[in-house]
Amino acid sequence: MTAAQADLQIDRPTVADGAALWRIARDSKTLDLNSSYSYLLWCRDFAATSAVARDERGEPVGFMTGYIRPDRPGTLLVWQVAVDEAHRGRGLAASLLDGLVARAVAEHAVTTLETTIAPGNTASERLFTSFAERRGARLEREVLFDAGLFPDGPHDPEVLYRIGPLSL
Repeated sequence: MTAAQADLQIDRPTVADGAALWRIARDSKTLDLNSSYSYLLWCRDFAATSAVARDERGEPVGFMTGYIRPDRPGTLLVWQVAVDEAHRGRGLAASLLDGLVARAVAEHAVTTLETTIAPGNTASERLFTSFAERRGARLEREVLFDAGLFPDGPHDPEVLYRIGPLSL
């Protein structure tokens, strides 16, 4: 963690954080916003594979949600990453990713990280590419969901980033 983040704590989300995570996602203006109900469920059911960054008052200022793929128990899929605008540009997303992956490797024997990124999302592309470089891990990319698969209007394709092998 950098000095700029020394006042922040990264831990597991709780159900009480669900509304704040929804607001951070909404205010990002880049994420696909899910229902507030889904963030509450996520904080209940997937807290062990998600992370939240809290300010000195304990309020969420960033989050990363993920889950272990049922058909690939060694794979952590990171679903969403968002940082409150006031805390951007300080490496918080990288700290969330490093902390979450370290926990998933230790607690769930994760060896592979996956995420999807829409083309042009340079912040996420940089986050996951630099993570792979820091870890000396292989990075593979392929289109997972073509734009035509999305039924709710125009949507960019989602490119799968697969990073591994991971270790402590």
